Amino acid sequence: MERGAFSVSLAVKDIRASKLFYEKLGFAPFVGDATQNWLIMKNGDHVIGLFQGMFEKNILTFNPGWDSDAQQLSKFTDVRELQRQLKASGVTMISEADESSTGPASFMIADPDGNTILFDQHV
Repeated sequence: MERGAFSVSLAVKDIRASKLFYEKLGFAPFVGDATQNWLIMKNGDHVIGLFQGMFEKNILTFNPGWDSDAQQLSKFTDVRELQRQLKASGVTMISEADESSTGPASFMIADPDGNTILFDQHV
């Protein structure tokens, strides 16, 4: 099961303080806008998202169709197919992608400890 690019989306209290902290760990802004309370930072192939006031808990994020540089992959498993495979395996959905749609879509699941996992396809 190809899931696409992986990142950790962090629910932060102060995006500016978090940005400064992660810069000390070698991360640099990649995309986003801190004035809009979201910023994606990279250190090599490692990607973290900083999100202030957008969700309550940290989230593991997969982006089908993207590599770690947010470049579209020529071949990938569509998010709706990933959703079908997981549902067939007995995974419970928190939210679902519209099976009749194409293009960008997302769904969410949770692991046994309640950690949210977002599959977010942008292409």
